Amino acid sequence: MIAFATEEQAQEKKATRAALGVTLAALADEGMDIVAVDADLSGSTTLGKFGAAKPEYAERLFNVGIAEQNMIDVAAGLALTGSIAFTGSFAVFGIGRAYDQIRNTVAYSKLNVKLTPTHAGISVGPDGGSHQMLEDLSLTQAIPGITILVPADYSAAEAAVRLAAETEGPVYVRLGRASVPTLYAPGVELEVGKAYVIREGSDATIVACGVEVNEALKAADLLAAEGISAEVIDCFSVKPLDAETILGSVSKTGCCVVAEEHSIYGGLGSAVSTLLSENHPVPVSLVGMRDKFGKSGEFEELLSYFHLDAASIVEAVKAAVSRK
Repeated sequence: MIAFATEEQAQEKKATRAALGVTLAALADEGMDIVAVDADLSGSTTLGKFGAAKPEYAERLFNVGIAEQNMIDVAAGLALTGSIAFTGSFAVFGIGRAYDQIRNTVAYSKLNVKLTPTHAGISVGPDGGSHQMLEDLSLTQAIPGITILVPADYSAAEAAVRLAAETEGPVYVRLGRASVPTLYAPGVELEVGKAYVIREGSDATIVACGVEVNEALKAADLLAAEGISAEVIDCFSVKPLDAETILGSVSKTGCCVVAEEHSIYGGLGSAVSTLLSENHPVPVSLVGMRDKFGKSGEFEELLSYFHLDAASIVEAVKAAVSRK
């Protein structure tokens, strides 16, 4: 049984990136051979908190400078010595700039490297389109053997980092900059390959990940006021996908909306659409970035501007329901 936050806890907002450094320190305290490699951004990624936790942990944190490709290769070398190697940077650099090293050095050799860059998606905000990584799930999902976790809140991010350390082989944990509401109770235990029904419904299924989970819950409230019962699923594990939970839901509701802070091409929407088209075809609507780069602006402004907010999910649900 998954533990959810109390009403009081739910008021607290934290960024998922904030869980990275402190969780690595906790794992090292438990005796895990944790090392971390960053590309001159350990303050922003919070990997610096791992290095600052104990003097001996400072020797396990390596700053390679603004050299993301080298960051991945150094992590690969550390993994070959038996360590569990985590990498930092921002997602646009830590995934995009280092794609060749991730594919050919890490994934091809099935090395125990954990990709944990931060600042993914438009929630980077004022940094603008050059820094708003919207293709990272597309890039990583297509590489064989990579596990992909997208936590919806701080507690889920703690669980994701822990799972990354415990899971053999390459893992990508997508972390964000924006502070988001608390959904899960502190210390919640989540699983690789699992999605979680966080609100039950009968008329439509909303599958969401990351910051879009909160928007999906708000959309479900708005829909309920109009007499539409929406089931909300947190797709914490994007790869492997929880086919059983998603198919079980859509077989009941008869339609599906997928919401993600990512391009609709090659992300969660594509994965769910493929699953449904092969196993249980139903009307599907996608909420995500549609062949656009991001823009500079505040997070909430950008959600509305790019039609990623709760109101946009409501419209997508109505469209899907009308096609049943």
